[in-house]
Amino acid sequence: MTEFVQSLERGLAVIRAFDSARPELTLSEVAATSGMTRAAARRFLLTLATLGYVRSDGRRFSLTPRVLQLGYAYLSSLTLPEVALPHLKTLAAEVNESSSVSVLDADDVVYVARVPTRRIMTVAISVGTRFPAYATSMGRMLLAGLSEEDLQRYLASVRLERLTSRTVGTVAALRAEVARARAQGWALVNQELEEGLRAVAAPIRDRSGHVVAAVNVSAHASRTSLDTMRKEFLPPLLATAKRIEADMREIA
Repeated sequence: MTEFVQSLERGLAVIRAFDSARPELTLSEVAATSGMTRAAARRFLLTLATLGYVRSDGRRFSLTPRVLQLGYAYLSSLTLPEVALPHLKTLAAEVNESSSVSVLDADDVVYVARVPTRRIMTVAISVGTRFPAYATSMGRMLLAGLSEEDLQRYLASVRLERLTSRTVGTVAALRAEVARARAQGWALVNQELEEGLRAVAAPIRDRSGHVVAAVNVSAHASRTSLDTMRKEFLPPLLATAKRIEADMREIA
C-alpha cells in the first residue's frame, strides 16, 4: 500500500512499548519490544523526547503526560461512556452484579465503561481492558452486528484459542453462536473466557440501527445459574440498552 507511512508505524510502536508493567525502559528494551534495531529505536526516542512525549534520565526512558494528548481527540468525542455510566450504575444496583460496555476493535472487545460490584475474574477489568471477541458475550453481540462481509473476513482470520474447556473451538461453531445472538438479540456465554464466569450481553445501536457497542452483566457461575441469567438479568439488561440508545439519540 503506497500510502502507508512506515516511520509513523514504527514511532507508534515505540510508544506502545511502554505500559503499566513497564513504565521505564532502556534503549535495548525499547528496541527489542518494538522489533527494531537499537539505532532506529534511538532515533525515534530522541525525536519523541524533542517533541515532549518521552523523557530520559540518561539511561532509562519513560513517557510524559503529553502522550495523553494523542488520545484526547478520540476520548473527547466518545460520549458513549459518559452516557452509559449512570445506566450501568442503575443496572448493577438492580441485579447486584457487575456491568460493562465495550466496543469492537479489530478482533478484540475493549471496555469503555464499567461498574464493578465484586471481583469475579482473576484478571482485573478496567476501562481499556481487551479480551478476544469470540469468547465473550459482548464480543458475540458485536460480531453479530457486523455486515456479512465483515463477519466473514473476521472468521477467515480469527485464531481460536481454547481459554477454557468450554471455549468455542471451531469457526463453524462460532458462526452458529453469532447467528444465534443476531437472531435473538442477545448473547449468553458460559465460562468460555474464564472458568466460573458467565455473562449476558445486549447490543447498543445508533439511530441508523447499526450496532456500535454492547452492554453486559457478568456473574460467577457458583452463585448464578444460566436460568437466572436469562430470567432475572436479561430483561433489565435489554431495558438498559434501550435507555442508553435513547440518550445517545438525544445528544447525536
